[in-house]
Amino acid sequence: MRVTTSEAGGGIAAATVTAEPAWVAPAIPDAADAGRAGRIRVMLIGGLFLLVYSVIAGRLIMLGFDDVVPRATWADPEAAIAAARPDLLDRNGEILATDIKTSSLYAEPRNIIDVDEAAFAINSVLPELSVPWLQNRLEGNRGFVWLKREITPRQQEAIHNLGIPGIGFLTENQRFYPGGPVASHLLGAVNVDNQGIAGIEMYIDRNGLAELQQYGFTGQGTSLEPVRLSIDLRVQHILRDELQNAMELYSAIAAAGVILDIHTGEVLAMSSLPDFDPNQPAQALDPDRLNRVTAGVYELGSVFKTLTLAMGLDSGLVNLNNIFDASHPLRIGGFSIGDFHGKNRPLTAEEVFIYSSNIGAGRMALVVGPQGQQEFFRRMGLMDRVPGELPERALPLMPSSRWGDLTTVTAAFGHGFSVTPFHLAVATAALMNGGILVEPTFFPRDEATALARGHRVVSEETSQEMRYLFRLNSTAGSGRRADVDGYLVGGKTGTAEKIVNGAYSGSLVLNSYLAAFPMDDPQYVVLIVLDEPKALPGGGTTAAYNAGPTVSAVIRRSAPLLGVAPRFAPFDGSTVAAFQL
Repeated sequence: MRVTTSEAGGGIAAATVTAEPAWVAPAIPDAADAGRAGRIRVMLIGGLFLLVYSVIAGRLIMLGFDDVVPRATWADPEAAIAAARPDLLDRNGEILATDIKTSSLYAEPRNIIDVDEAAFAINSVLPELSVPWLQNRLEGNRGFVWLKREITPRQQEAIHNLGIPGIGFLTENQRFYPGGPVASHLLGAVNVDNQGIAGIEMYIDRNGLAELQQYGFTGQGTSLEPVRLSIDLRVQHILRDELQNAMELYSAIAAAGVILDIHTGEVLAMSSLPDFDPNQPAQALDPDRLNRVTAGVYELGSVFKTLTLAMGLDSGLVNLNNIFDASHPLRIGGFSIGDFHGKNRPLTAEEVFIYSSNIGAGRMALVVGPQGQQEFFRRMGLMDRVPGELPERALPLMPSSRWGDLTTVTAAFGHGFSVTPFHLAVATAALMNGGILVEPTFFPRDEATALARGHRVVSEETSQEMRYLFRLNSTAGSGRRADVDGYLVGGKTGTAEKIVNGAYSGSLVLNSYLAAFPMDDPQYVVLIVLDEPKALPGGGTTAAYNAGPTVSAVIRRSAPLLGVAPRFAPFDGSTVAAFQL
């Protein structure tokens, strides 16, 4: 007969006896051969048993050296330990966000000897956890429950010294933002499980990190490659500081600002006030703390005349010497459109811009027409969300009724059409860089990559003329208070009456200043928005008196850090030719 061995369930070896076919005459072994064969079989079976139990013993020894983790951590999803996240760095390598180790308190109710005693003892260290709540959590036969995530070392030591059976600690990763609120809207925040819930933190999760966490590749001890952002922390500090100063000086209720590289689309700084501390992410739930740069939509007023002039010039239907009658109000659709500081005379296209004439801008828009205006706004990205990495990006609010002549006129000076400040900054960058609309980004990018992702929206000639108008407005128009010696600032003011109870308020305004510098070779766009600023003694409430000086302060402090050297040599900006690309 033939004897074979096989491994049955649980590693037990079984012997099977199989008879040889009947037509084969079996050999008759002698007694000595039979004894040797039996001993060999016994040794083989014994060897298999020894091998199986050696593997089991080795595995038990390995587990003995592992860290003890409560059984419930793999049985209860609530007990999952927070995963690691990559550090976030600014463009110069400064840490914006990082992980730190923290302890969290858990209990194994089935191992609690005296529930009441344990509840009162824990409450003495953590009074925010009420005794009834603790009693409810500690009762029963559950294997694992969280009591408090992210406790301090002092609290951990105090609870440890209580010596309560069934109470333990787990080490987790906690997100820490060294700058606090300095870049909160840009960075976003994470929840208690270290998962991104807003800003760049959420973007990173949506683009691969969440999957790595899901499959266990970001557990304790994991080292992830840092993520470098485009912002300059030094410039970010300056922007936020000047916005805070402006809010205090002009008693504004909110403020926002952004600095954008016009060639690469990189965001160098972005701030919105009131902001929040991402180390306390619950603050972000306050509706008043939304990111006004990318998530708030507003009628931005006369800064929109930048787009109206560009639209007219690029259409070929308007040139800088065309005359538009602003000697009397423009009546359309039963409404009368007037100027805030009217010249009460015909104005050239240049004068429409520097004197911020609503009448002139409205008449210019009518030359292009409703369809032409819509096409231009769509081309400039004003009809959709601004592309980019931040999840918080709002859609523009367009007129709900038919886009007729009245809408065309009011949109020409920034009323009846609401966009985010980010929309306007990105569109203006294209008007300053030679006519290429570049996708904005919060990550480092070179100019070649940006151009490959961009597309032409206006001609180089139109861009040259818009540079000229920006600089002209800072020397002869409403932008004089935004100028900075040596930096050739250009820009446009905007003062928009806010809507209160369905009607435009005569006293509450949203002010903006849209700037670029240096105008002989523009590199950056700066946009400042102040909500409900109040007049200083001897001043006014228009943007020229508050948003303009704020832009000046931001550029004066940040330009040297951005590598823009001051220029004190004479510059003749009196003709369009001086701004040739």
